[in-house]
Amino acid sequence: MNGSVTSALTTLHLSVNNHPGVLSHVCGLFAGRAYNLEGVLVTPEADGDTCRMWLVVKDDGRMEQIVKQVRKLHDVLDVQVGHAEPTVFNRLAGCLEC
Repeated sequence: MNGSVTSALTTLHLSVNNHPGVLSHVCGLFAGRAYNLEGVLVTPEADGDTCRMWLVVKDDGRMEQIVKQVRKLHDVLDVQVGHAEPTVFNRLAGCLEC
């Protein structure tokens, strides 16, 4: 019996404090719930105090709960849920290829 379920890709757009350990805390939350991150992109904002973080995940029905948990993290300032934008990640991958 095939138990696989097709899951849509979703992008989480986070605004977070910019200091060591924030990415680890966010990724650790997903890892602790056996939730795989399909893509991660982080860039500092102009002010230097905050970063934008994009996380691409498969929405397997647990998305609402994990977003609630992400919002509880001390260094997470804002969370927006949107459709996946793989072109951003594809363009970045193209830039990194030799």
